Amino acid sequence: MNPILIDFPDQFTTERLLIRTPLPGDGKVVYESIISSINELKEWFHFFAQNEHSEQSIEANLRESHVKFIKREDLRLLIFDKETKQFIGLSGLNKPDWEIRKFEIGYWIDTRMRGNGYMTEAVQGITNFAFTELKARRVEIRCDTLNYKSKAIPERLGFQLEGTLRGNDLSTDKSQIRDTHIYALVK
Repeated sequence: MNPILIDFPDQFTTERLLIRTPLPGDGKVVYESIISSINELKEWFHFFAQNEHSEQSIEANLRESHVKFIKREDLRLLIFDKETKQFIGLSGLNKPDWEIRKFEIGYWIDTRMRGNGYMTEAVQGITNFAFTELKARRVEIRCDTLNYKSKAIPERLGFQLEGTLRGNDLSTDKSQIRDTHIYALVK
């Protein structure tokens, strides 16, 4: 089946969060979040955080993400506080393999929102969405073995550490060879 014909919601909620596809006009709030979190983002994100961005470039990127969501090529998701509508972070179900029904969750949180359990709640909600709405058979999370905050999330949520890709990546400053953990839940 052509993935574009697969129907599923473009938003859902958890106890405290609204999680939805990017919409036109979201660029401003995401850009402000990136600016406030840039030092932390630069430590872990290669292309995204290493380059200069403008509010317009982020807006364009989010609009392209919306199109990819509709085409089912990539399912980027924005995370908001359900009551206050405050932007919290960005996640998504990346690299979808519709034949196998396999997805990879990536995420980052606005530094100002850390320590409240939002990202753990969001990843749990996205995982549930993947298994219930998208009929996932496998959901993965990959993270640098030195990114302790990031790897704590799949460990908290019961993902199994399946292995470590040794020497498969460079640090963002390109000074070190790094390892990547692969966590997964399988239906």
